[in-house]
Amino acid sequence: MDQRLAGLLRLLELERLEVNIFRGESRDIGSPQVYGGQVLGQALQAAYATVENDRVVHSLHAYFLRRGDFNAPIVYFVDRSRDGHSFTSRRVTAIQHGEQIFNCSASFQVPESGFEHQFPMPDVPTPEQLPDSGLPNADLLDRLSPRLRQFLHERPIEFKPVPVSASVTLAGANRQYMWIRTVDKLPDDQRLHQCLLAYASDFHLLGAALVRHQQNLGRGKLMLASIDHAMWFHRPVRMDEWLLYAADSPSASGARGFTRGSLYSRQGTLVASTTQEGLIRLVPATKGS
Repeated sequence: MDQRLAGLLRLLELERLEVNIFRGESRDIGSPQVYGGQVLGQALQAAYATVENDRVVHSLHAYFLRRGDFNAPIVYFVDRSRDGHSFTSRRVTAIQHGEQIFNCSASFQVPESGFEHQFPMPDVPTPEQLPDSGLPNADLLDRLSPRLRQFLHERPIEFKPVPVSASVTLAGANRQYMWIRTVDKLPDDQRLHQCLLAYASDFHLLGAALVRHQQNLGRGKLMLASIDHAMWFHRPVRMDEWLLYAADSPSASGARGFTRGSLYSRQGTLVASTTQEGLIRLVPATKGS
């Protein structure tokens, strides 16, 4: 297995300290705090460790409360809220330095059949028609720390953004499309694929709220941070096959941006949906800076 991906899988492995208590390590990707997707993926992994094997996650709702310190481990407490006939509920709290930095609720269900419908996948270029990049535009890339730029070049997830001009169904100025997948094949473990999807879902999603405001980004220092994040897992997913991450931003106000995402398989199957609200604060540049 590719060493970049193997490192990510090790990051998602948790040490069990007690029946409902787990500890995870962090990775410095060059951001000021622990990457939010890492905490999402580890929290889902902790919850899964307390759930019967016949149940899969169908939704999670999370809040990022404080910056995570990547120099210290994160301890996850799992509250077994409910074990029902068809559904299981868990609440996970992440602790660092004696304080909550994150909490989430997750619901799991025994798979069953029912009504089926979905929105169609947007008509966009295939991954093969796009360059092997996935990096932010040059202006945004210059704003990132050297460590974060290095991580983006060495990341275990491939990203292929769809240029705005290339999308034949682009409607409005607050949409973005991104193809994503892991850099190598993965085991046939649906829980693992879902945890990796949670990990990857925080990348670029808040960027949809910036599409309309590109011309204003040079006026100061941009501060971005996830505030809350929700996911719904509709159908089985494979993270080692291309997924289209279609995102839009209905609103930005109060130094916050609200975004929505839909994840489709190459075959056009809607496998998951996301929503997120995040801090978008532009600190005006001072004279002489």
